[in-house]
Amino acid sequence: MQRPIPWIWIALAALLLLAPGLAGRLFLDVLEGVTLLVVVGPLLLAGAGFVAWQLAKRRLTTCPACGSVSFGQSVCPACGFVLDPSGPPGATANPPEVTASDATIDVVAQVVDDE
Repeated sequence: MQRPIPWIWIALAALLLLAPGLAGRLFLDVLEGVTLLVVVGPLLLAGAGFVAWQLAKRRLTTCPACGSVSFGQSVCPACGFVLDPSGPPGATANPPEVTASDATIDVVAQVVDDE
């Protein structure tokens, strides 16, 4: 079933656009404001988002030891590496209590026969 064409609304809109009175000007001003908001609004939001991302990106710090990214911290939360440039390079906040030779794992290869 087809819907009838809303001639009454079309005629009313045409009358408001063509009428040189206050109602026509008000209708055009509102229409202009809505159009401006629809067009310029997303552009302003995108610009604000880009500026916020650039400000946040300046505060992100990548750890040179493990590669994790932290947000403005002086010590890496993943490995304990000191990210503060004023401290000694390579220093850790909590030095490891286990030496590297004790932490290595010996792997022994064995041949497994499937029978």
